[in-house]
Amino acid sequence: MERILVVDDDPNIVKFVTLNLTEAGYRVAAANDGRQALARLKEAPCSLAVVDVMMPYMGGLELTKAIREEYDIPVIILTAKSHIDDKAEGFKAGTDDYLVKPFEPQELIFRIEALLRRYKAEGETDSIRIGNVSIYPDNYTVEIEDKTYMLPLKEFELLQLLAEHPGQVFSREQLIEQIWGIFYEGDERTVDVHIKRLRTRFTKLTEDFTIKTVRGVGYFLEPSV
Repeated sequence: MERILVVDDDPNIVKFVTLNLTEAGYRVAAANDGRQALARLKEAPCSLAVVDVMMPYMGGLELTKAIREEYDIPVIILTAKSHIDDKAEGFKAGTDDYLVKPFEPQELIFRIEALLRRYKAEGETDSIRIGNVSIYPDNYTVEIEDKTYMLPLKEFELLQLLAEHPGQVFSREQLIEQIWGIFYEGDERTVDVHIKRLRTRFTKLTEDFTIKTVRGVGYFLEPSV
């Protein structure tokens, strides 16, 4: 479920947008100004930001520039019809799209869906992301908070498989077939050994996911956010 950041100093707008996005299947992180919005982004990652232009403390254009410096997420700015010139300033600041108030909620949802599809298409071959953890299949590395970690091949392949299917339970037999191959003749308990190594390694590095056991069945990866 995608998490959308909604930033507006008008509580009625925030409530209106939150209600419609929630009904459309999104999670929402709400903020009343730019400074609060940046705090929300540090608390948990968001997939897209909907930002009002006119806000106290830190306006929407300044916030957009700040988001662009630290996060690779699309930004939609909201502007009043009387301030349509904000459109040009918004694109200079790095916004991806804009919407004029008042607007139909379905139009906002359409724009959100289009931007998420575009960003996903651009980045789908780059990495698997779980919170602040990035898994790079092309070079078998994992990046957490700007630090890169190299994993043994089988550990990496096991982590990649679980991360590509969060919440899906895999039996030992399925993991053996997927990672070690159907002609593997060793002890299937090797899966337990590799899971234990992954847990030991990543428990010290991140709280963004855990690898859980379903007793008598197998294992699955559970994102924390």
